[in-house]
Amino acid sequence: MAKLTKRTVDNAEAGETDYIIWDEDLPGFGLRVFASGKRSYLVQYRAAGRSRRYTIGLHGVWTPEAARREAKVLLGQVARGGNPSEDRKLDREAITVKELCTRYLNDLEQGLILGKRGRPKKATTIVTDTGRIQRHLIPLLGGRRVRDLIKADITQAMKDIMAGKTRADVKTDKLRGRAIVRGGVGTATRTIGLLGGILSYAVELGIIERNPAHGVRKPKDNINGRRLSEQEYRALGEILRKAAEDRQYATAAQMIRVLALTGCRRSEIIKLRWNEVDFEGSCLRLTDSKEGASVRPVGLSVLEHFEGRHEEGAEGFAFPGWADDTAFGSFPNHWTKILGKTELADITPHVLRHSFASIGNDLGFTEATIAALIGHSRGTVTSRYIHTVDTALIMAADNIAGYIQGLLDGVAFSHTSYALDRASRKASLAHFLGTEKPVAVEVD
Repeated sequence: MAKLTKRTVDNAEAGETDYIIWDEDLPGFGLRVFASGKRSYLVQYRAAGRSRRYTIGLHGVWTPEAARREAKVLLGQVARGGNPSEDRKLDREAITVKELCTRYLNDLEQGLILGKRGRPKKATTIVTDTGRIQRHLIPLLGGRRVRDLIKADITQAMKDIMAGKTRADVKTDKLRGRAIVRGGVGTATRTIGLLGGILSYAVELGIIERNPAHGVRKPKDNINGRRLSEQEYRALGEILRKAAEDRQYATAAQMIRVLALTGCRRSEIIKLRWNEVDFEGSCLRLTDSKEGASVRPVGLSVLEHFEGRHEEGAEGFAFPGWADDTAFGSFPNHWTKILGKTELADITPHVLRHSFASIGNDLGFTEATIAALIGHSRGTVTSRYIHTVDTALIMAADNIAGYIQGLLDGVAFSHTSYALDRASRKASLAHFLGTEKPVAVEVD
């Protein structure tokens, strides 16, 4: 034993085998002399009943004084219950964000990642999540170790996406496919929301103890508040009538009209099958929507539209594609062709959905009623086991769809809120009771 000084280290000669010179002043601190002549500093300690060695570094890179100070720090950690050797091993094996995302995507594909209401995420959601991971999260954070992520890292990544630093024009696997990545506020909000979910997944796996994404202030997503005015509905009706005259765009024109009259999502109408159209119940019984199985009351104008197109015994898609048993996949392209060069070029299918809900509000129907009609997550009619739809919902669907149908046909209404229109209520009651005029009831 000797005190490890520069002279002691320089005078240490290599032997036939490796050996250790222990420091006489600091127990556990030593110098390992290799047979090759190399020398390195180390500490030896006991943890969990086992003897452990931790290599500080090579002599030359470390001086005896610096190695001694490091040894004191490490032995202090051991005294407090630490295990520097195990910590270093875990540090080297620490999973990166890219590796975590790969593991997450594998579980996602196998249906092991649950979304709303404890159901596996849908195929369309998986495609979207994969794009956000590969085009935003991995380029910005992929090389970082998950255990090292802090709130500031995530906030910076969000700002980079907002600023468009991940902007790209990517060729996809599809024939002539391209993915144009722009970034922006909405993309940043949703991508960081996804990252929060991935990090919660890491917590569940025991990779990290807490989610560093919690508490990150995200900008409010730019919710599209655009709705059609009554004049724009009339303009849309004229555009659809002209499009219907061209056989190439006739199917898409019909689909746009149905979207306007039902408030359905685009994918729900594209994938709609005849066995989901309940003519007697005046509703669509969707087997799969964003909210799962969903029952959508529809107005008489919608029902008559489907009756006019439905053939006895017809199966498959209500709006079929070019091949057998395929959906009309050209709808997005035809939407652009029909509306792209008109005064309504800025609207989307979601605008029709929002406008349907807004017309319902204008007519005096409650938020709960409207939510049930459009299949919103807060709606109550979301089970395929419901066989009879509330007649109040059918009435609401009739009025909203009928009103929009009139606007598309060019009618200029002078209306009041339906819920407060007593004359309409009396007329409806008289029709229900089968009398020519409302019944007056005498009270003693």
